[in-house]
Amino acid sequence: MSPLNSNSFTNATIVRLEFFFISGFSGIPHANYYYVFLCFVYALSLLGNSFIMFMIYTVNCLHRPKYIVVFNLALSDLCGSTALVPQMIDTLLFKSHLISHKACFTSMFFVFWFLSVQSFTLTALSYDRFVAICFPLRYNEIVTSKSMLVMIAILWIFPGMAVIMAVIFISGVSFCKSIVVNSYFCDAGAVLLLACDDNPPSAVINWTHPVIILWLPVLFITGTYICIARALFKISEASERLKAMKTCTSHLILVGVFYLPICITYAMSSTIQLNTRIVNMSLAAVLPPMLNPIIYSLKTEEFTESIKKLYRRNKINFAVRNK
Repeated sequence: MSPLNSNSFTNATIVRLEFFFISGFSGIPHANYYYVFLCFVYALSLLGNSFIMFMIYTVNCLHRPKYIVVFNLALSDLCGSTALVPQMIDTLLFKSHLISHKACFTSMFFVFWFLSVQSFTLTALSYDRFVAICFPLRYNEIVTSKSMLVMIAILWIFPGMAVIMAVIFISGVSFCKSIVVNSYFCDAGAVLLLACDDNPPSAVINWTHPVIILWLPVLFITGTYICIARALFKISEASERLKAMKTCTSHLILVGVFYLPICITYAMSSTIQLNTRIVNMSLAAVLPPMLNPIIYSLKTEEFTESIKKLYRRNKINFAVRNK
């Protein structure tokens, strides 16, 4: 069967590929060990984020606006890893490099949707820290469970609509240069390079979406932390200042781990080597979901105390049942 299938519409001919070929690494020996490492990281991500979601759902004292966002971060991390890693392992470790046209764009939609939700959720956490430090007396009035739930709904709906529009535009492009996608999944940028036209109209999507999903959240987070820094300098007592800074440190680490590799890759997209790009982007996709539960939740005193209380309660219940 030919990999090309042509369909005519009025004066234009749309050339659709029945299959794409995901190239993966080029010329790297023992690349399978890296894929096994990604499997290990994915397994830890599943365990860590499932545990965080279970704790927040189970423990009543964690039913607060801040932890609604933390729950959403764990959920988006879980979904993002699941959308990417199993498909990537099947494609590259088990050599199933061919992917159908429909499956390719379905995968593209879910990967970019969950990545966008992760980005906007980190933005929501920066908003939470901004209100808590800059307006501490009005925090409970401004940041309510209802307002956070509305924000979370927007965080899922807006990126979902933006990404599905982008995928529809890209899937309507004619592809005739090659069937080889030089990436580790159906990356929009790599797929657009296969278009017959060197500069298709949908290429606009390729640079507008990083601005909306990546650069604007980074700009917003930077702005909130400038305001937070100014507020911290106004705190006279060093102990109070240090306490407030500790609440921001974990979030800043998450922001750095998530955004830095992606921003560097996008900024150097024209010069970065293919294998380096794949390693950089794949680690940026799988490491934050593994690290987020450890950095942001398990190191939080309130969260660790909740774990200890739940453990003691279950231990007592177990002892009572066995009497």
